[in-house]
Amino acid sequence: MATETELRHLRRCVELAAEALEAGDEPFGSVLVAADGTVLAEDHNRVATGDSTRHPEFELARWAAANLTPAERAAATVFTSGEHCPMCAAAHGWVGLGRIVYASSSGQLATWLAELGVPAPAVRTLPIREVVPGAEVEGPFPELAEQVRDLHRRFHRRS
Repeated sequence: MATETELRHLRRCVELAAEALEAGDEPFGSVLVAADGTVLAEDHNRVATGDSTRHPEFELARWAAANLTPAERAAATVFTSGEHCPMCAAAHGWVGLGRIVYASSSGQLATWLAELGVPAPAVRTLPIREVVPGAEVEGPFPELAEQVRDLHRRFHRRS
């Protein structure tokens, strides 16, 4: 069960995912929050540029590595609209970020894409803990997952 503060951060992730969609990109958004609750950084997908590594979770991991001490990274939480892909999970683990809280799971996304007739992605979806076994992970949250599903439905119906 998420706290109201955690739900606020997750709602912001969904807003960022909607901003990505409005910009013509895949709808994913993420927020990096310090142990004291300060929002440190946020981003949304930017893969429409042609660089498929421009996921917000990856960008936040890189930002954290450049701007936070190892202890600050370990105490931080990444909130995200969708569970990390294997690339982002690995970046999260290598950088030593703390907890991950996601609105919708990679399993949910795979189901939604299959229902829409979208081909499977180039990289297999895996739960975060299969990539980073010690990761502290929470999600999905049904109260937000349906909103995320709608964003993906809108994206793939127009592409």
